[in-house]
Amino acid sequence: MRRLLLATVAAALLPATVSAQVWRSDQGDGTYRNPPLNADYPDPDIIRVGKDFYFASTTFANVPGLTILHSRDLVNWDILSHVIPRLNGAAEFDLKDGGSYRAGVYAPSLRYHAGIYYLAVTPIRQNTRIYRARDPRGPWTYATLDRAAFDPALFFDDDGQVYLATSTGTNGTITLHTLDKAASKITASRVIYYNKGAEGSKLLKRNGWYYLFNSIPNKLALTVSRARKLDGPWETRPQIDDTTGGHQGALVDLADGRDVGFVMRDSGPIGRVTNISPVFWQDGWPVWGTPEQSGRVPDRARKPIPGGRFLEPPTSDEFTAATLGRQWQWNHNPLDPYWSLTARRGWLRLRAVQADQLWWARNTLVQKGQAPRSRGEVVVDPAGIRSGDVCGFGTFGKYSAAIAVVGQPDGGRALSMRVTESTTAGPKTEIRVAAIPTKAPRLWLRTEMDFTAATALLSYSEDGRRFTPLGGTVPLVYDWRTGTFQGVQFALSCFNPGAAGGALDVDRFTLSRF
Repeated sequence: MRRLLLATVAAALLPATVSAQVWRSDQGDGTYRNPPLNADYPDPDIIRVGKDFYFASTTFANVPGLTILHSRDLVNWDILSHVIPRLNGAAEFDLKDGGSYRAGVYAPSLRYHAGIYYLAVTPIRQNTRIYRARDPRGPWTYATLDRAAFDPALFFDDDGQVYLATSTGTNGTITLHTLDKAASKITASRVIYYNKGAEGSKLLKRNGWYYLFNSIPNKLALTVSRARKLDGPWETRPQIDDTTGGHQGALVDLADGRDVGFVMRDSGPIGRVTNISPVFWQDGWPVWGTPEQSGRVPDRARKPIPGGRFLEPPTSDEFTAATLGRQWQWNHNPLDPYWSLTARRGWLRLRAVQADQLWWARNTLVQKGQAPRSRGEVVVDPAGIRSGDVCGFGTFGKYSAAIAVVGQPDGGRALSMRVTESTTAGPKTEIRVAAIPTKAPRLWLRTEMDFTAATALLSYSEDGRRFTPLGGTVPLVYDWRTGTFQGVQFALSCFNPGAAGGALDVDRFTLSRF
């Protein structure tokens, strides 16, 4: 397929990996399995505009930031765009001043009103921003409010008045800010309710009632409160929790007047997935599930909207386009001179950035792991590796493991397997395999993530056919105290502890199940 005879012959003899679906929610018989996307798409907010559904999700420090997905049936989704091309407002986003993978943007609130899409988000340690766009593909512009609203909930009332609800989980006080008609500044604020431990607010209106959905993180539970007026009086009922479906979400309306629930659930090392659920109404309260099995998000159910074709976000990539695929993100704001899709046509070039270890290296390119089991494989040309370079492929999260091509002082190359653990005291790196000399002109690097067993295995090949495991298994862990606050990701990286280095050329990335 590619230019060199060696790669062509190897591919002709036996393709190393064939791209295949890792997870398919749509069963093709009018039903679906939860979750629609078996990957880390946390803090969901979903709206309907005509026949189209849009889903905004948290991305923390990853760039581009704030993913927008699109669907016609709430089951088959694709990545449409990202709201923020580059994070600003804090040196951490450039991995400076100590850096932070737990900074960035989270808990977006997405709304549509009078031909404009709005998204409210509060970047960490900054004031709340209200983004707006005529097209959800962008471009997005924003206005900054005069204060920070934690987990903001944007709401347009029937008369066009704009509100922003916020709740601080530490004490559960729910404050309602009134915004001007341009949704660009706060004109008034008042406390409207108290719900102990409440975060992740979502505010909506049905049949003359206001409904306020809240996450209760210390219980991993979801509550709903209702009132005839925004100032109350409010009454609250428990909804579901992570044992019955999830703990942060709300409702989205269908064109025929029905409602469907969406809710985030902590799901182990894959991160926090979003489930879709039928909802029915009883005495003016939403009930998750069906009348036959109420109070529970079903593992399998009828599609909310029948028909439609199978669709999923892109995964595999041959790097032939002029821009990076929408499935990719950088670990922080990238250093643009240190990567290229044009220096060698059909290849991604990662130039070694200066860093003393993987955790502090910019320009690490990541893509979400997928449950239950997913295999990522890259084909690389190591010819550009220079002394001191550490460039490779592996996992990224609480434990970040990589098989790296390491440039040797004598100009040779060797393979090394390293595992970096994110701890409260800082990253700690274990070199499991120091150096296996290699002179291969091509290398196949493979990472297999088994989310059911919570382990990963890394291996390499010099011919694309026979793979050798290296370094043993690696834990797959989601930990909200350390790591990236996201599910485990695949990662391509290239750094050098010295001042200058070479580069790693990547021919293709292939995702498959195993």
